[in-house]
Amino acid sequence: MSLQAVIFDVDGTLADTEEAHRQAFNEAFGEFGLPWRWDAGLYVELLAVAGGKERLRHYCDRVDPARLQAPGGAAFIARLHERKTELYNRRVARGEVSARPGVKRLIRELLDGGVRLAIATTTSRANVDALLETSFADLPAGSFGAIGAGEQAAAKKPAPDIYRWTLRELGLAAHECLAIEDSGNGVRAAAGAGIAVMVSVNSWTRADDFTGALRVLPDLDGVDLALLRRLVR
Repeated sequence: MSLQAVIFDVDGTLADTEEAHRQAFNEAFGEFGLPWRWDAGLYVELLAVAGGKERLRHYCDRVDPARLQAPGGAAFIARLHERKTELYNRRVARGEVSARPGVKRLIRELLDGGVRLAIATTTSRANVDALLETSFADLPAGSFGAIGAGEQAAAKKPAPDIYRWTLRELGLAAHECLAIEDSGNGVRAAAGAGIAVMVSVNSWTRADDFTGALRVLPDLDGVDLALLRRLVR
């Protein structure tokens, strides 16, 4: 069966978003009067926890469990994450987030070649929309036929739920698709759904375990449709 669709992760795959996310977390912490600060080294560790709200809950449980366990603890995390999302999207709107090398060219080549595109991410739909409406605004409207975001799957990567949801939206079988990811969690999520996966690694994920990936590349600059078709046969 030939390649019918390519499913992209977002953060670190479509765009270099993680530094903007980290800064938005720290800005939110300051606004809420929290003594927390996530430097780059700590953030690399925390990226093992998929989903921004889940990452906040994990960290709070680690450094201030009483706050999390107190009445209103879950609501506090939700408010903090909501504000962080607003601050992140403000940074995206200011043009602080850029597409990763080769991504837009490959997307256009796939569309021209009749390959469908989708997104499977643990980030919120608001974050996805903000990115598509700014950094990717020059792509054809409706480039992504299915967008699976954090709201569509309670279990985040490395659970395969978001990929299974995306396959249902596309109406395709796993063997007809290829996932492009940047993290070990993403590789395990795609593989768990039976989808072949290749990796475009970045500075935040280069130490991850990519066992199971068909290819691990520094970016998508040299990737074309012919290569992807060879990977999925």
